Amino acid sequence: MNLFKKTGHLQGYLQEARKQGRSTGLVPTMGALHAGHLSLINQSKQQNSLTIATIFVNPAQFNDKKDFEKYPVTIEKDIELLVAAGCDALFWPTVEEIYPNGYTAPVHYELGYLETVLEGKYRPGHFQGVCRVMNRLLDIIQPGNLYMGQKDYQQCMIITRLIQLMGLEEKVNIRICPILREKDGLAMSSRNMRLNKEERAKAPALYETLIFLKQNICNGSLQDLKKEATDQLQKKGFKTDYVEIVNAKTLKPINEWDARTNILGLVAAYIDSVRLIDNMMLN
Repeated sequence: MNLFKKTGHLQGYLQEARKQGRSTGLVPTMGALHAGHLSLINQSKQQNSLTIATIFVNPAQFNDKKDFEKYPVTIEKDIELLVAAGCDALFWPTVEEIYPNGYTAPVHYELGYLETVLEGKYRPGHFQGVCRVMNRLLDIIQPGNLYMGQKDYQQCMIITRLIQLMGLEEKVNIRICPILREKDGLAMSSRNMRLNKEERAKAPALYETLIFLKQNICNGSLQDLKKEATDQLQKKGFKTDYVEIVNAKTLKPINEWDARTNILGLVAAYIDSVRLIDNMMLN
């Protein structure tokens, strides 16, 4: 695997690959890799002749400085996993390499309704920071395919919007890959590394909440169903940001069950200081 820290070196490598007619798949990550990330690498390898991973903990998308400081960094293990997975290249830049002029510049992306709800509501500014780093990575790498996980469902919609804003709809295909879960249902996440033994035992409750929504989606008021699910989480010791049922295409809340609409359940909750998210199609 080729390792690049400098934009110029990576772009020289990519230029030679394009001369050879090689198709490029990009898997952007913040490191602390797990099997979910590796499934994206594997998907890219199946569909492209060149797979590039990036590892960059993006300060611009953390609205909580402490959360940024606590984000797990496991670069040596990450490199071993990428090599074993057959990744062709890793871009591991510094903050200065990604943001040579700083990342507090007044850049604003017109994301509309998407950044006002769910994660956008509870993490103000988060998606602006996500767009800033993804804009930079797409400019540098210019991939044909971009691989992301469904666990970050709203983020996938945001990046789809960014690709439209950048005028790249015909150049970049976004490939959304299924959530990978532990045996007890917990969605794989880098943040799981921060859970102690007791917290880890409680964490599958988010998955159980989504199963509860799925099993009862046809029964009565969806507003009552969301309240009951929220109450169940809080009784288990979680601090809940949201339990929501939405239209999967728009993220707008649904108050009545409709078999013709793709319905998505989403949940975000804290176990002590660790915030976890999950989602599931409910019909």
